[in-house]
Amino acid sequence: MRSQVSRTVSGCFAVLRQLCSIRRSVSDSVFHSLVVSPVMPRLDYGNATLAGLSLARSPERIDFKLAVLVYRCLHGLAPRYLSDYIQSVTDSNRRRLQSSSSSQLVIRRTRLSTVGDRAFPVAGSRLLNSLPPDVTSAPTTGSNAFFRNHLKTFLFSRSFPN
Repeated sequence: MRSQVSRTVSGCFAVLRQLCSIRRSVSDSVFHSLVVSPVMPRLDYGNATLAGLSLARSPERIDFKLAVLVYRCLHGLAPRYLSDYIQSVTDSNRRRLQSSSSSQLVIRRTRLSTVGDRAFPVAGSRLLNSLPPDVTSAPTTGSNAFFRNHLKTFLFSRSFPN
């Protein structure tokens, strides 16, 4: 993990050093957008690999990014190479089971609980299955925004109960 963190940090600082040369040429709002747009994706890129780690500093942000990515996979808004890993119980061979009528996801079996349980299909499916139905059930129009807003509210209330 140290090498991944150091590469991410050095990449972010390289982008920031390049932006310093145009600092006086653009307005503050444009400069802010130029700083945020390349740096935040680099920081969020590895969120799925940090899922389930007890030492992660922002577990809510990791959960949010992972849940949104899984939700996008379920609704055809994510790349196919990711969507192929997420499978609903209703789409699997378990049609005879009572759980086939629910909106639960199939959690794949893993050999290694330390690494395998943090894999995208396992951690993402487990996270989405743990969310309450009022968060995961979205109306037909604007479902992505509805899901994101309800997910943020749920994660905030889970972190700060009072």
